[in-house]
Amino acid sequence: MVAIIRYEILKTFLKWRTYIGFLAVLVVIPLVQIALKLSGNALTRSVTQGLGQEFIFIGNLLNGYFVTMFIMNFLWVHVPFLITLGAGDQLAGEATGGTFRLLLIRPVSRTRIVFAKYFTTLLYTFALVAFLGVLSVALGLILFGTGDLIVPGQTFTLIPKDEVLWRLAVAYALSIWGMFCVASLAFLFSSLVENAIGPIIGAMAVIIVFYVVSTVPVDLFESIKPYLFTTYLNLWQKMLVEPIPWSDIATSVAALAGFSACFYLATWYIFVKKDILS
Repeated sequence: MVAIIRYEILKTFLKWRTYIGFLAVLVVIPLVQIALKLSGNALTRSVTQGLGQEFIFIGNLLNGYFVTMFIMNFLWVHVPFLITLGAGDQLAGEATGGTFRLLLIRPVSRTRIVFAKYFTTLLYTFALVAFLGVLSVALGLILFGTGDLIVPGQTFTLIPKDEVLWRLAVAYALSIWGMFCVASLAFLFSSLVENAIGPIIGAMAVIIVFYVVSTVPVDLFESIKPYLFTTYLNLWQKMLVEPIPWSDIATSVAALAGFSACFYLATWYIFVKKDILS
């Protein structure tokens, strides 16, 4: 099993298209942060304008932590899209390249093959989101320095500088957990089609539709929301409120684990029963 996983990892990370997501992050994050640096405090002024007459803000509000929190909003659509680029290619890419039969002539069960590819998918997801987090924090601290973190919302939360870094670290860890579910969905779609474009379009279509249902305040959707994985993808935001709702985070973690397991088991069943013709 270890040899199979190593083979799949090497095969995935030796493909140039695997690094499209990393390249996009490497280009976009510096551009966003440089643009924020040049715009001065316009972002923080727009965020705190409703509090200007009631509070006096002292210190560096536009700091690296605030910019990192701002960039984390990419986790709603942009990062899932980049994840589907890699996850959707795992099985569909073999079908497109006509290498499935060559892959299956080895004395290895289909169960082990699909697990190795799924493990590689999760590793790719972890690497991409971790790269986003490290780059965002490191570049943000270099350009903007440190300071307390003000978190906008229905009620503003001010997180002391001494607590921000570990909270952001846990928030990114939770976001990786959420993106595992996104990757699992794209991996499922990858088992259904023979073109790597299909899983990307299919997974993103499902995510966008589910986001709409999860966020639109309509009574009809309220009973549906607990059964949509997108309802729980905001678990990383819960680390940036006071007090931290650990019970809600645990519920979201468990729910996402259940969705990911269901997506993986469905993929396994489809792949094991699939008639490979090419």
